[in-house]
Amino acid sequence: MIRVAAVGDIHMGPESNGLLRPAFETLSDCADLLLLAGDLTRHGTVDEARVVAQEVEDLPVPVVAVLGNHDHHGDRPDEITTLLEKSGVRMLEGGSTVVAAGGARVGVAGTKGFGGGFAGRCAGEFGESVMKEFVRHSRACADGLRTALDELSRTDCDVRIALTHFSPVPDTLAGEPLEIYPFLGSYLLAEAIDAAGADLAVHGHAHSGTEHGMTSGGVQVRNVAQPVIGRAFHVYNLGG
Repeated sequence: MIRVAAVGDIHMGPESNGLLRPAFETLSDCADLLLLAGDLTRHGTVDEARVVAQEVEDLPVPVVAVLGNHDHHGDRPDEITTLLEKSGVRMLEGGSTVVAAGGARVGVAGTKGFGGGFAGRCAGEFGESVMKEFVRHSRACADGLRTALDELSRTDCDVRIALTHFSPVPDTLAGEPLEIYPFLGSYLLAEAIDAAGADLAVHGHAHSGTEHGMTSGGVQVRNVAQPVIGRAFHVYNLGG
């Protein structure tokens, strides 16, 4: 049994220093790794990222993360990534990592992802250059996720997890206004997950959404945005 702790959208700032640390320090009692599904900061500042780094530094389990749209707001994602990596977090964007967890090898492929909507109600790569750029960025994120999952399939990992910030399915957006679905996720992420295969998909971003969903290919999807799960993290059991 592999115990996967996950949370997204913790939106930390200087005044929240130490808020999650007590809960994170209990991870070894209930989980084998921690996944952070983006929007770790409020406005994407380095000062906010330092708070996150202090919360997760030297935790008793491996930590793997992706950035979210809030983490990009200050136009300093590279600095935030470097800072978190120095604190021991394995940061992913179109890449993968394999960690030892619960006596098993867990492969995690990650990307922030992007919007665009879902089958039948999605943006197309047509028209103005800015619209084509929007869709191409979403496709590039999904392609990176698919490549990373494919690479994991050629390793000796026991389970594979897809970690994103934006949602791959509309199921976990239930509760959000329908008008903003195109800005909360993209079907391209689900296509990548189903094409390459995964045992679990984890995302955040949809604060008013629903926890449980599934891709059309049968991969379980979990929305772990903190306002949805209502706790410091939620634990999912795999392989048992």
